Amino acid sequence: MYRDDRNIDFAEIESFVEPLGPAVEKKPADSSGKTAEKTNADKDEKKPIRAKEFLDGSILTREGMTRQLPFVLFLTLLAVLYIGNRYHAERMVRKITETELEVKNLRAEQITIAAELMNISKPSEVAAIVDAKSLGLKPSVEPPKKLIRKRNP
Repeated sequence: MYRDDRNIDFAEIESFVEPLGPAVEKKPADSSGKTAEKTNADKDEKKPIRAKEFLDGSILTREGMTRQLPFVLFLTLLAVLYIGNRYHAERMVRKITETELEVKNLRAEQITIAAELMNISKPSEVAAIVDAKSLGLKPSVEPPKKLIRKRNP
């Protein structure tokens, strides 16, 4: 739709609406009769950052820096969380490595003990141990008998 299609006088409406551009300050007329206009952009003219301002901390008092302070604090918080997370992850990796090494050693020990137990439990080894300790036990010569229980009707 175009302005010509409507029955509204836009000249009257535009006088009530503020312009969307930078704010304009009007100063009283000087001796020449001209009004001095200065925009906020001119007022906040970007000054170069100097090493002296950075070192003595006066850079933090600039308006642009004070407006960005919440964002800078947020970034600082994120950096601290990132460092803490990294430290925690490295600690967990160290613990996991130590635990894996311990499991590996325990598994090797378990296999060794199981092999020794199997070797000791052989009938020939049991007889040799009994003879060495002179317990007076002798292996049976006759085979074992099976006991059968009769049922009463």
